[in-house]
Amino acid sequence: MKTFICPGSFDPVTNGHLDIIYRAAALCDKLIVAVGDNVNKETTFSKQERIELLKTAIGDKPGISVEPLDGLLTDFARKKKSKTVIKGLRALSDFEYEFQMALLNKILDSEIETLFMMTNVNYSYLSSSAVKELARNAGNIEGLVPDSIKDKVLDKFKNYK
Repeated sequence: MKTFICPGSFDPVTNGHLDIIYRAAALCDKLIVAVGDNVNKETTFSKQERIELLKTAIGDKPGISVEPLDGLLTDFARKKKSKTVIKGLRALSDFEYEFQMALLNKILDSEIETLFMMTNVNYSYLSSSAVKELARNAGNIEGLVPDSIKDKVLDKFKNYK
């Protein structure tokens, strides 16, 4: 059984994230969407909120689970018996950072492989940061996040100003 891990902060999950998640899930028997914290980013949604948003957005798609990621990705992968990490890329700037992380993970565990997946061109401009900026300023996030979580994202920013 091939288990892949798709890690990220997903703050919040976007349609671009879902594009990568669904395409990655088609390549393996089981895909674990691992929700973690990035020390370089301050999250708006708590880890539990991000997990719930992902679960709502994904629904009960077979072969996909959503789990918290605490600690090192390589330790998580070992525990889940996975040797494959999937990372979505939008632009060259994403590649530079993700390439560095992939090399670091390879040093920590030589059996871990990182596969890079280019986002669908329709989502190449989309980021969680952009969604949050729009929501914070009462902008239209229609089509940027799954319909099933749109109101929850907007609610988070109602009293933000």
